[in-house]
Amino acid sequence: MTHPESEPRTESTVLYAAQGAVAVVTLNRPQALNSFSRQMHQDLWAALDQAEADPAIRALVITGAGRAFCAGADLSEFDFTPGPNLMERADPGPLIEQAFNPTARRLLALRMPTVAAVNGVAAGAGASLALTCDMAVAAPTASFIQAFSKIGLVPDAGGSWLLVQKLGLALTGDKLMAAQAKEWGMVWDVADDPLVAAINLAQRLAVMPTKALVATRHLLQGGITRTLDRQLDEERDQQSALSRTHDYMEGVTAFLEKRPAAFKGE
Repeated sequence: MTHPESEPRTESTVLYAAQGAVAVVTLNRPQALNSFSRQMHQDLWAALDQAEADPAIRALVITGAGRAFCAGADLSEFDFTPGPNLMERADPGPLIEQAFNPTARRLLALRMPTVAAVNGVAAGAGASLALTCDMAVAAPTASFIQAFSKIGLVPDAGGSWLLVQKLGLALTGDKLMAAQAKEWGMVWDVADDPLVAAINLAQRLAVMPTKALVATRHLLQGGITRTLDRQLDEERDQQSALSRTHDYMEGVTAFLEKRPAAFKGE
């Protein structure tokens, strides 16, 4: 099924465009290094809803406008004015609960694979956003920063879970450049034009068996906390469920008939 190309919604803090079976979502606050306002969270959710509602979309790319991917939370969303109730007004907990956590959960629950095109700095929750995607492609000049320790906080937006193998980065708050991020396995690839490379990667994913890709995502996520015995049961159950899909039957039939498979994501 083909999909008509769509024009970006330029009035939004998040732009949405379809390129065939790939939705391209662009964080669009370049003057603020694409730091998250409450409105940007809401616009991102609307873009994810749009992708979810379109059966032609089978992969999604997230990138940033301008020179940054995402600089995390916009500190102007907090009230640091001296005076009564300063601690309550400066508390990031409500914003995390109402905005950042729902964003992370939405991305992890999407019915399609996701690719981050990290075009510049990804700091704080912006780094978590990139790592929440299934795969990431970074520009050579892109960097990842978890600077929470420098302001007396801890990683958020899933950062403490996603960075479990990168403890030193979370503790020191140092900048990690793209090449080292690839070496550590944080990003899939480094490319001069990360958006083009990410779209190409997403187009590859978009013709694969979508339900199997998403089921693999959930298996890998849950495998961190499950015992091996429980993971074996989960693999069994996922295999059984996927055996009832069109793409399973098509994949096996194509293999037996020695032809390319035509997956539908169903």
